[in-house]
Amino acid sequence: MKLSTVLVSASLCLASVAFSNAAKANDQLALSLCEYVAANDKNRLRDTLKTARVKMRNVYDSVLCNGNNLLRHAIASNAVDAGEFVVKNLPKSALEDGADIAWAEGNGQGGSALIAIIKERVAGN
Repeated sequence: MKLSTVLVSASLCLASVAFSNAAKANDQLALSLCEYVAANDKNRLRDTLKTARVKMRNVYDSVLCNGNNLLRHAIASNAVDAGEFVVKNLPKSALEDGADIAWAEGNGQGGSALIAIIKERVAGN
């Protein structure tokens, strides 16, 4: 009985360490993506995603930068190159609702070059 208690305890400790490392890695990835978008560094953004072996469409909904998704963060940071990379790597369906355009217009960013890029992508060009 004592051995089984030790094994269960050891398993729980090992599992908690494994999950906390994964969370830290995900937090670091999100932080890097936010920094590269803010810096308008499309190449580092692409390289970070490639190194982490994830696609933009898979992390887009879960990464928030200052409370905004990556596209809104790019609009607010005037990061046209990085924002265009985000737009091109998202499915068109993620952009079709117009929520990001409405957000930009409501926050005084309606004249951003990214708005035109989003509209062009939605139109299918």
